[in-house]
Amino acid sequence: MRLHVIGLGGAGGRIADRLAADHGDDRFLQGINAFDTDAAALDDLRSLNESRRYRFGDAADGSGLNGDLHAARRLGDAHASELGRVMDDENPSIAEAFLLVLGLGGGAGAGAAPALAAELSRLYDTPVYAVGLLPTPAESAASEVDPVRGSETDPGERDPRRPLAEKNAARTLDALSDRCAALFPFDNDAWLRPGETLADARDRLNRVVVERITALFGAGESSDTESTPQQVLDASDIARAVGDDGEIAAIGHATQAVDPPESGSRFGLGLFGSDEPAEIDASAAVSAIETTIRKAARGKSTVEVPEGRADRTLLVVGGPPPWLNRQAIADGRRWLAEETGSDAILSGDAPKPDGETVFAVVLRSGVDEPARVREIRESIP
Repeated sequence: MRLHVIGLGGAGGRIADRLAADHGDDRFLQGINAFDTDAAALDDLRSLNESRRYRFGDAADGSGLNGDLHAARRLGDAHASELGRVMDDENPSIAEAFLLVLGLGGGAGAGAAPALAAELSRLYDTPVYAVGLLPTPAESAASEVDPVRGSETDPGERDPRRPLAEKNAARTLDALSDRCAALFPFDNDAWLRPGETLADARDRLNRVVVERITALFGAGESSDTESTPQQVLDASDIARAVGDDGEIAAIGHATQAVDPPESGSRFGLGLFGSDEPAEIDASAAVSAIETTIRKAARGKSTVEVPEGRADRTLLVVGGPPPWLNRQAIADGRRWLAEETGSDAILSGDAPKPDGETVFAVVLRSGVDEPARVREIRESIP
């Protein structure tokens, strides 16, 4: 599908920049922008060229808003139309979906996102989705006094100090659920390793977010005319899976390395110059597909899925075409229907002739409220 991504604020801008660095030439990425009130943060972006970066809100004086959500909302309301016009040279009218990416606990991104979502919905008959990074508990925790230096330190050491992060996130979740077709929260805290701070983990977590965005929204796009999917995944499939009521959705993803047919595997090499597709040992293909589907479903998703249950589920399986065993994929769909309790499983395949992995994406929507989201919502009495 043709996706236009807008990174808002510092966190959203960094992810948009990483997406441009890793996938700027991919067909699914129709357009990409980064919007912020902080000129220095925009200048730090390295892969988005200057025409794709835009500072808004002269009232902020070129600096950040220090988590002031109310000021950010005022700026967002005032500049939403302006931001929509900034995107015009990237032909947003041909995008099949817009994806806002932001830190839910911040100022500029969280403040501007609801107004921009409403503006895009007004201008285009196209769904607007949002990927929102949930703040960690350490960001909002009460500061402590260092017994040696006698000064305030934060419990997360070098983590950012944002006392209002959870309250900002709660208000932004509510606002976006009213204006976006679906929300994809990313639980930073769940992805931190033991003893790791958010500052230490930032690059790794941004890479995971970009990986999940690409795995889902880029799955149906290929520039190879010889790799036509048997079950084509398009924008309408994702729209049907996530719905349009601002519900929470979670993305699971898993990969498994396999031997490409050209590597010299004994399972079919085309040794005598045959144009016939290389054959892969059926049991190896079945095992690879079964493993990736189960890991995508039961592994760590972008946000917790209570008991793994969902109203709607989308499965995408991809990799080198000889490895995409149709019966194994069908069996995986039936297993996933039981695992999630979904009445119907939408699915698609994503052949990658030059790929060296089999991968699976499991998208679940209409899930019960994750515990971390509930904690954040309860931060507001």
